[in-house]
Amino acid sequence: MTSVKEFQIDEEATETDLGRGLFVFTDDYSVFDWGKMPDQIAEKGASLCTMGAYNFELLESEGVATHYRGVIEGGEVIRLADASRPPWQMAIDLTQVPDLPNEGRDYDYDHYHEVAGHNYLIPLEIIFRNEVPIGSSLRSRTEPEDHGLDFDSWPEGAVDLDEPIIEFSTKYEEGDRYLDREEADAIAGRADIDALADLAREVNQIITEQAESAGLDHQDGKIECLYYDGEIRVADVVGTFDENRFSYEGTQLSKEVLRQHHKRTQPEWVQAVKAAKAEAKQENVANWKSLCDRDPQSLDEDVLTTARNMYCAGANAYTGQELFDAPPLSSAIGAVQRL
Repeated sequence: MTSVKEFQIDEEATETDLGRGLFVFTDDYSVFDWGKMPDQIAEKGASLCTMGAYNFELLESEGVATHYRGVIEGGEVIRLADASRPPWQMAIDLTQVPDLPNEGRDYDYDHYHEVAGHNYLIPLEIIFRNEVPIGSSLRSRTEPEDHGLDFDSWPEGAVDLDEPIIEFSTKYEEGDRYLDREEADAIAGRADIDALADLAREVNQIITEQAESAGLDHQDGKIECLYYDGEIRVADVVGTFDENRFSYEGTQLSKEVLRQHHKRTQPEWVQAVKAAKAEAKQENVANWKSLCDRDPQSLDEDVLTTARNMYCAGANAYTGQELFDAPPLSSAIGAVQRL
């Protein structure tokens, strides 16, 4: 189970065969790795399921292998185009996800891959960046020359990239961290690290082109993948407003809106989260939340309504279909700007 979608197993995966199951999308949301926040955002789950299904079907039309099987309506697995209403359940193929033992912040990936064999979820997130905005962690972790950019230092404004930057981070560690290429290669197991990077570039290009056709700017995102019998397939969900950052006419159209709102309105909690993560790293403690001395507070109703309209209007715009009863995207973004 994740913080915003539930996981149902119908047939277990084995060492030799994929299983079958469902993602059940909820209206919960999460920021700063906290997990389930105090509020729900109406129809958020259906909007993410819709966008995820749309993107999986788009990827498959371009020959990209995925774990997607369809969406659920009336107990049947169907294509998104055949759905009579926005779906909130997605049928998927399942792979093995072995335990990842740890002592503090030291994780035993050798054990993970011994159990996983040739059928497993690759314990990495592969991140692609089309621009480097103000506040990006890339600015504090790296220098422009590390990415072949012709700057002595990071410019004050956002940097548009001619070629996407590909990075790797851990997926199952309590406090995920960015990895150099060598460590990412070891954690990937049998999966080829260059093939993962190439796949991320391909997915990024497809989503970027779809976003541009809808008048959206695709800034960054990630994929997660499974390895099955020598083949890499895109897993989890791709190209939604939770997994990726988009903007419309210069205004964020993604979960980043909620992150920034919490920074402005609940700075003490955001700082407590940051301090807890730093302390956990220093003390070699895996569960950083146990060190956090504050909890997030509920959002005002008007903020939740604005977030709902952003997700739903954005899904309509991205897919080019009026799937949700929502205001025009320009109106939804206007409300976001006023938060």
